[in-house]
Amino acid sequence: MTTTLVTVDITRRTVLKPPPPASSRGGGGSLSRLTSFDRASTDGYIPTVFAWYAPAPDNEAIVDGLLAVVARYPHLSARMGVDDRGRKCFLLNDAGVLVVEATADADLADALVAHDVTAHINELYPKADKEREDEPLFQVQLTRYTCGGLVIGTVCQHLVADGQSMSSFYAAWATAVRSASAADLPSPFTDRAAIAVPRNPPVPRFDHRNIEFRGEHSSSRPYAVLPMDRIKNLGINFPEQFIADLKARVGGRCTTFQCLLAHVWKKVTAARDLAPEEFTQIRVAVNCRGRADPPVPMEYFGNMVLWAFPRMQARELLSSSYAAVVGAIRDAVARVDAEYIQSFVDFGDMAERAGEELASTAAGPGTAFCPDLEVDSWLGFRFHDLDFGYGAPCAFLPPDLPVEGLMILVPSCAAKGGVDLFMALDDDHVDAFKHICYSMD
Repeated sequence: MTTTLVTVDITRRTVLKPPPPASSRGGGGSLSRLTSFDRASTDGYIPTVFAWYAPAPDNEAIVDGLLAVVARYPHLSARMGVDDRGRKCFLLNDAGVLVVEATADADLADALVAHDVTAHINELYPKADKEREDEPLFQVQLTRYTCGGLVIGTVCQHLVADGQSMSSFYAAWATAVRSASAADLPSPFTDRAAIAVPRNPPVPRFDHRNIEFRGEHSSSRPYAVLPMDRIKNLGINFPEQFIADLKARVGGRCTTFQCLLAHVWKKVTAARDLAPEEFTQIRVAVNCRGRADPPVPMEYFGNMVLWAFPRMQARELLSSSYAAVVGAIRDAVARVDAEYIQSFVDFGDMAERAGEELASTAAGPGTAFCPDLEVDSWLGFRFHDLDFGYGAPCAFLPPDLPVEGLMILVPSCAAKGGVDLFMALDDDHVDAFKHICYSMD
């Protein structure tokens, strides 16, 4: 393994505006209100980094494709603003996206095994500041390596869109680079008002003020805060055969996500050596598009995620069969149904009318979820669609996860049918987890 330091030099940094029809549609600064789903999401920038070995398309083609697609996604070229009540909103002014171009003084293959890969990855995407006035909501960095390899690192303000939305956007971007025809590009559904229609009168039936938001009686635990050097990031690959064996152990029907989550929940709980009577839960992100009534188009570009909370005692979790743990996860997710979603929309409408400020329960950097976990699934992200003309990416490069107990499941770029788990754990529990993470006992 090489110990060479990789130097990244910024060669160009500019804000680029999309062409029409975005400019004509933006209305010169029309306002788009945040939905309740937006307000419940993380108020911050989420990085995503992918790598391609040479050959790769040139920067001009990638940028041209980016701007062609952004023209159909006006919220990405917007800015954060405030409405007449002083509440955050989107200013659809087509102010543009930030594009950074850079070079790295190494071969991509060497950089991916350098002595401090994490530090290098953190140089491969823009560092956005959500508090800075006029900060672009979508930013991209194109880093070229001496071998001709390419890394595309992006950050997007999470108030703009969830993972489902961004995965569709990335696929459309790749299509735009491959195809010269605008007819090949998708037409996203961007009407935020149409997906959050309250009943008349609104009838919230659940305590959303203390579930999705930080209310006076919030059910969220008072989680500890760890020094950042104690939060260690690790990646685990679960091969296709391991997943097949795991599903056989579960028996009956189960998804890849369900069986892997049950497995990791068991193993992390064991590695943490929780007291038998202690309760542990997982905050599971649930895509509500298909669960709403009427369903929201999967092409909807914005946030439409709520959370399920499967919960078990450590003793019960560790002694239960995989089928029982999968059942607990499935039952919790099933409770995020059409009635729950409508209740959430109704609550948001009442809070909006009352001018109530709502604080999301999203965790900040340094939060230690132990004895709990949080999981986001990107298994529906079709990485092979990220083909800019020379094939799918060779690697998904995870930036540091700053929250202990946070997990992301992504389809493996390296092995078809496999899944990569990226997670952050307290350093005290990392070795124990690595020792047992492939055991099904």
